Amino acid sequence: MNLLAIDTSSVACSVALLLGEEISERHEEQAREHTQLLVPMIEALLGEGGVSLKELDAFVLGNGPGSFIGMRISASLVQGMAFGASRPVVPVSSLLAVAEAVFDERDCDEVIVAQDAHMSEVYLGRFARAENGAVTSLEEECIHEQSRISGLHGEVERIAAGSGWRQYPDLLDANESLLSEISHQVYPSARYLLPTALRNLEAGRAIDPADISPSYLRHKVATPRERS
Repeated sequence: MNLLAIDTSSVACSVALLLGEEISERHEEQAREHTQLLVPMIEALLGEGGVSLKELDAFVLGNGPGSFIGMRISASLVQGMAFGASRPVVPVSSLLAVAEAVFDERDCDEVIVAQDAHMSEVYLGRFARAENGAVTSLEEECIHEQSRISGLHGEVERIAAGSGWRQYPDLLDANESLLSEISHQVYPSARYLLPTALRNLEAGRAIDPADISPSYLRHKVATPRERS
C-alpha cells in the first residue's frame, strides 16, 4: 500500500510517505510556516521514493481538530492532489495521532490528548488500544474548559499528551490526581495517522475528496463588536 499522509493542524507541519512497509517522513515545528514548508516536503518525499501522486493508493488527512488555518491548508492541498490523481482520501483524527504515538512508545490503559484551542479551552480526546491493536476513541472529541474531566474514574495508567496540559496549568491541576504522567508527545506526527488509515481503507471507509470536512469543533472564533 502506498499512502501520503499530511497533518498541519498544529504548530507542526508533518508529512509521511508509506511505500509498502517503509515509511519516510518530514516533520518541522514552525508556527505560521506551513504554506512555505508543506509542498517542498511532499516533493522531497515523493522524489526520494521515486513515486508520483498517481502511484499512491490514497491520501491521508490529519483532520483536526486544531488550527483553523492549518487545517484549511492541508485539506485544500490534499483535496487538490486527490482530485488530480483520482484517489480517495482517508481522514484521521489529529488527536488520535498523538495518542497513537504515545501507545507506540509504551503500554498504558488510556491516553488523554488536550490541544490548545485558545479562548482558555482545549480540544480534548480520550483513547485506548483495542484488542486488535487499533487505537480507538472512548468518547466524542470535544472542546473542554480548564476543569475536571468527567468520566475519569478508577486506578488505571492514564497518560496525558498534547500542548494543552502545559498551556493551561489549571487544567492539569484539576485532573492531575487521575493522571499517571505527562507525555513528551505534544503535536501530531503524520506517520502516526497511517495505522488507523490502513485499517479504515481495508474497511472501506475512505471518502471522495469532495467530501472532506475538517473537524473544527468550534465554528465561531470571534464575537462581533457591538455597535453603540
